[in-house]
Amino acid sequence: MSRGIEAFIAGLPKAELHVHHVGSASPRVVAELAARYEGRTAVPADPEALADYFSFTDFAHFIEVYLSVVDLVRDAEDVRSLTYGVAEDMARQQIRYAELTVTPYSSVRRGIPDVAFMEAIEDARKSAERDFGVVLRWCFDIPGEAGLAAAEETARLALEVGAEGLVSFGLGGPEIGVPRAQFKPYFDRARAAGLRSVPHAGESTGPETVWDALRLLGAERIGHGTQSVQDPALLDHLGEHRIPLEVCPTSNLATRVVERIEEHPIRQMVDAGLLVTVNSDDPPMFGTDLNTEYAVAARLLDLDEAGVAGLARNAVEASFLDPAGKARLTAEIDAYLAAWPRG
Repeated sequence: MSRGIEAFIAGLPKAELHVHHVGSASPRVVAELAARYEGRTAVPADPEALADYFSFTDFAHFIEVYLSVVDLVRDAEDVRSLTYGVAEDMARQQIRYAELTVTPYSSVRRGIPDVAFMEAIEDARKSAERDFGVVLRWCFDIPGEAGLAAAEETARLALEVGAEGLVSFGLGGPEIGVPRAQFKPYFDRARAAGLRSVPHAGESTGPETVWDALRLLGAERIGHGTQSVQDPALLDHLGEHRIPLEVCPTSNLATRVVERIEEHPIRQMVDAGLLVTVNSDDPPMFGTDLNTEYAVAARLLDLDEAGVAGLARNAVEASFLDPAGKARLTAEIDAYLAAWPRG
């Protein structure tokens, strides 16, 4: 891949649809929180040491490490500073719009009052838009490993407490041993209240989990969907109904969902005519960012500048931005491509 493509990606206006709130905390922020709670956490307080700490043996190990970082967020000011820092990092990558997956259950059960949590993320959201021009929206997700109590609490936090920037309802965490069917009543309630359905599915389990997300949870986008390529009928359904996939290549490598990046099924997805978006998932934990993920996708798909701009348009199309916002961001992408020097 040429350095020209990397430069093009660096300046390309972008949207991101699959990126986790705590999982986006920079090494600097994580190290500062770890130092604050030194002696009460296994997370290293040295940013350089975090790279080793974030070396995962498998998906279960990733969840274990992820939850140890979640445990560092212990008051509303931690929430506010983390969120604002995430937006600042996004602005450096020319991310104009992001739907950030937030797990309020994890913070509220650790003692942060629910209203204080909502006020913290909303203050950070409004400050980020004012200071950086980054528009943030929220997906509140159920941590699947915590079971139905977490689902009930997440539904309460979304539907009774709420947040102005909330647009969607999700389901994260491990898929193995966490069947989708049990979460149907909570997704039914969220969808009835106007929230969009965006569960993780088909990441570490097979295509049947994606079918369950579609049929039981009313999924409008699929988080990951990596294993969808195993089922031709599922590929046909996703393509026919224009259901987007939130693809996170480096994440899938880091959690051993794929063994080699060259084996990632993103090309099969594109060749099948699916609406593929590229995302970073938990970027510092995986040693990546959205620009890097675009570069990985460009290499795997053999894309030129126009092809990369097409990926950026996909994310806008698949987003829950209002029509006017979609039109503005798409026009900005098109203008950037048109102004890019050829040859």
